[in-house]
Amino acid sequence: MNTIIDAFDCQFLKIHERSVGFIQTVSQDILYREAVQHGDLSSRLTIGDNLLRSGAAVEVAFGGITTRLWDDPFEWTLPEALSTPELITGYLTEVEATRLHGFTFFTDDGDLARSIPAPRVIRSIAAILIEAVARAEHYQGRAIALFQNLTGEKQPRR
Repeated sequence: MNTIIDAFDCQFLKIHERSVGFIQTVSQDILYREAVQHGDLSSRLTIGDNLLRSGAAVEVAFGGITTRLWDDPFEWTLPEALSTPELITGYLTEVEATRLHGFTFFTDDGDLARSIPAPRVIRSIAAILIEAVARAEHYQGRAIALFQNLTGEKQPRR
């Protein structure tokens, strides 16, 4: 039985589905619009930036687990390259494919206890996955909050 693997799989799938469903509701004109700044409490990150960082958290984790490459996909996820909701959806689909490939490396829950070099320290795969889920959901939540700030509309919780 792979209870923990299945739980992680479910969490990552929910993140992916929420992001893809959400980006389809975002119009081009607000995708990279900055919210009104309120002192130091706001960030200059936009809806698009936050969704890309959410996907990047997953991509970095699974790139590290599968190939030991912990590169941040910053260079290929610039707003200039992923300027539309459709292009962001394409990127998120690629991230999901990377994640699914990564899950083929796990045969049972015991694999998650294995430690690997993760980029500066040795960490368990479970710890890497927990951090990836947390970071991805954090950025996704920020994107949704910005959408609500810019439009006044609420996103349904998926």
